[in-house]
Amino acid sequence: MPPRRSSRPPPPGYDIIEPVIEALENELRDKVKESNVGKRNTESIWPVHQINWQRSRYIYDMYYTYNRISKKCYDYCLKQKIADAGLIAKWKKPGYERLCSTYVINPANYKFGTTSICRVPMKDRGENAKKAQDPTTGCLGCASGDATGLRNIFGNKYGQNLAAVQVARDKRLAAVEAKREREAERLRAEEEEEERQREEEERKVQAAGDGESETDDDDDDDDDDDDDDEDDYGPSPAAGVWAGSKKLEAESEAIADDVEENDNGDNRPMKKLRAE
Repeated sequence: MPPRRSSRPPPPGYDIIEPVIEALENELRDKVKESNVGKRNTESIWPVHQINWQRSRYIYDMYYTYNRISKKCYDYCLKQKIADAGLIAKWKKPGYERLCSTYVINPANYKFGTTSICRVPMKDRGENAKKAQDPTTGCLGCASGDATGLRNIFGNKYGQNLAAVQVARDKRLAAVEAKREREAERLRAEEEEEERQREEEERKVQAAGDGESETDDDDDDDDDDDDDDEDDYGPSPAAGVWAGSKKLEAESEAIADDVEENDNGDNRPMKKLRAE
């Protein structure tokens, strides 16, 4: 488990995002320790920018898009530098909703005082530049607007929207649990119905047996010698097959890869008011 960034205890609700944050911390540590053999000098730091983007986007969406964490938890992540406050501030501005890093929009970092190629929409690029990546971040394209290119701006697992994945998983698990409860309720109802039918059949058999016993007693008074050596078991029970209880089968649902995909588009609220 990675160490906490400070001794200050996290606010309530941090446990919702803590597993993902710890996984990203471990991933970043492993990537930093990896050998750079066969890589370009700038390519070795791609995971640093990409994991920083993914961690910040996760916290941002969990608060603004899905309302899964509180304002205190969100502010805690910013103050502890778990999320990149500068990058998130840019996401709130029109045209920067998908920005990969603040590095790519600083003209001082590029020749001729321009910005990175990843800021150019795909529709405005030449054929030779369709697959161009920023040399520092590895971004394929983070421009905003229509026809901007791939949803996954890095083209790898670090470009996935982890908040959407978590929400989709929670919904799927909730649906499976609800189905289990409905199935259990159905099974209980079937068992109760079977028990009721069984008791009813037993009462019928018992009533038929009692009536036959009374008839046998009358015959014995008239002719004891004819029946002394015979055993009377009464009428045969009514034949019937009771349906057995079906086993509980939990059918797994297909994972929604694109759950609420449209909610992560360009129409993001600029400000958020919450009742604490």
